[in-house]
Amino acid sequence: MAPIILSRPRILVLLIALGIIATSLVVTSDHHNYWGVFDGAEPLDIPPPPERPPHMKNEDEILLEKLAIIFPVNNNTDMQFYRNTWMGDFLHPVCDWDEPGCKIVCNETSTYQTLDKKTFCFSRALKGQEDYKQMEFFIKLDDDSLVDKEYVLHLMRNNTGSNKPVYISDHTRLRDKGNPDTLDQVLYGNGKFYMFNHVLVDCLNTDFTYHGSRNEDLVFGGMVNSGCGGEKNVLFIQEDDNYIWHKEYKNKNKYIDLAFIKNH
Repeated sequence: MAPIILSRPRILVLLIALGIIATSLVVTSDHHNYWGVFDGAEPLDIPPPPERPPHMKNEDEILLEKLAIIFPVNNNTDMQFYRNTWMGDFLHPVCDWDEPGCKIVCNETSTYQTLDKKTFCFSRALKGQEDYKQMEFFIKLDDDSLVDKEYVLHLMRNNTGSNKPVYISDHTRLRDKGNPDTLDQVLYGNGKFYMFNHVLVDCLNTDFTYHGSRNEDLVFGGMVNSGCGGEKNVLFIQEDDNYIWHKEYKNKNKYIDLAFIKNH
């Protein structure tokens, strides 16, 4: 067989082709880290992904961390509805018996006639449970009511840091001849919504006594009057019902019955 004789141009073409093939192998092996199968291979110097900056809480988020919405519930309460509103993260359901999601448990079956006992139950929890001592504001809300988020933030901004007990609601009075020294003509808030600060919680008289079964909201007013000094010392603020909805919500293309099943 005759020897293969390559001319100089052919040799140059062959060398160029071999160089291209070798370069491709090196690049491919770097990309796929083929060299890593050998002992002592240097790891690829791949920089870590950039760290995402931590979420900076705004003023509203910081305020709302200090809010607890006290929410007495019963078998008809639609928790799914309320958890899907802005209030969902701040709800503290008050339950008769311990169930998933309950924050305050009274261990007693309540009826419409015994809701005053449920009010004592959550009031004692607010005074005694450690996690509530970090809160600045509380809202007691009925399960057939809604309140506007921006309105609540407005109230919090205006009253944060107050050294006086703050009690926000649609206040009224009631004659109570059966309890002339404790409940008669006491100023108290409407139960659909009342809001108060931690200073008021600290002075609530949860050992307050009276005769007979009474409206639970009147009884809360009695605890305020007895423990906090009533109208002499408490800052009573009238609520704005343009931002609170009771039993129904109507706005633009929405009309929602908030009390479709009556509790009493």
